[in-house]
Amino acid sequence: MDKLPSVLSGEEARKDGKTVLQTVNEASTLGWGTRLKGFVACFVIGGVCAVLGVCLLFLPRIGIILFIVFYTLGNLCTLASTMFLMGPMKQVKRMCDKTRALATTLMITCLVLTLCAVFWWKNFGLALLFVILQVLSFAWYSLSYIPFVRDAIIKLVAVCV
Repeated sequence: MDKLPSVLSGEEARKDGKTVLQTVNEASTLGWGTRLKGFVACFVIGGVCAVLGVCLLFLPRIGIILFIVFYTLGNLCTLASTMFLMGPMKQVKRMCDKTRALATTLMITCLVLTLCAVFWWKNFGLALLFVILQVLSFAWYSLSYIPFVRDAIIKLVAVCV
């Protein structure tokens, strides 16, 4: 019974040379199979939301709103799916890495501005522009995980222009 207070206060973790955060992290880690299942589930939900948004686009009056909401929700689910593979803290650290910090900022800004344009400003033309920017920024962010691809695309665009 004396061990319970020491575990709850974090003293037990300090005896092993671990911090409280390290102990909590070890206790809450998922196995590889569970991570893979979570990734697939979130990724599929994201894909279904995006496809559902495109299908709902053609409804009169509210179709554009539903498209934008479901498409943005799909992008958020797809982004969250990668957190299952790496873990949330590692994913956030990689998102803020110097090579992809700008892409991350643009992507999150476009997600927020898309929803603001629909619900707050009620400007659907601007919302569609932000959806297009959302697609481009999400693609640019995703390409940052493949070595040298973004550099190759920049060089290709420079040659074409």
